[in-house]
Amino acid sequence: MSVLLLCNSLKRLAVTSGSATSTRNISACSSPLFFKLTLSLYGEPLKKKKRLDPAIVRAREERKKKKLEKQIKRLEKNSRQLKPIDEVEVPIILLNENRSRKASVLTPEILDERVLLTKAWSRYKLKSHLADVQMIDRIMYSQQKALDELQKESEDLYQAAIQVDPDFLPFIVKGPVENPPSKTYDPPDGEYIDISKKWE
Repeated sequence: MSVLLLCNSLKRLAVTSGSATSTRNISACSSPLFFKLTLSLYGEPLKKKKRLDPAIVRAREERKKKKLEKQIKRLEKNSRQLKPIDEVEVPIILLNENRSRKASVLTPEILDERVLLTKAWSRYKLKSHLADVQMIDRIMYSQQKALDELQKESEDLYQAAIQVDPDFLPFIVKGPVENPPSKTYDPPDGEYIDISKKWE
């Protein structure tokens, strides 16, 4: 009982050393085994803001503005550039080599002949395309007409005719449905090095 009275009396006891700058606070709970020391926290006055010269502030803002304008100009300049494709680019060695055969000079007659050939080829391909489209339309019309006549004759034959034939394009695959695990396979740990190029 005397221990409890002692603890209650020591709950808010403050121990002060000889110097006025260091203070330790002692707090205790209901049991004397739970004595805890807490550090003293001293407040600090706020630092006074430095008054900057308006000219310096204006110069900083101008510098930021110029930097942003420069970045915007750089982005606008590179916006029309397409991402290069390594497979399509011509090697520099080939670009620097001199031509082994001189380019022939094209006369106006040859240029006119090439233009006429291009136009004739375009007309031929147009006629060929129209003929193919008309042939496909005739086949589809004949097929639909035959199906309509078949439906009038027999509904069962019509339903059998419109079913998909799986044997029309046979596809057969033979092989194991599950491969046994390989004892010598060393699985990766999931780490990789990204070597992809970045175009900014």
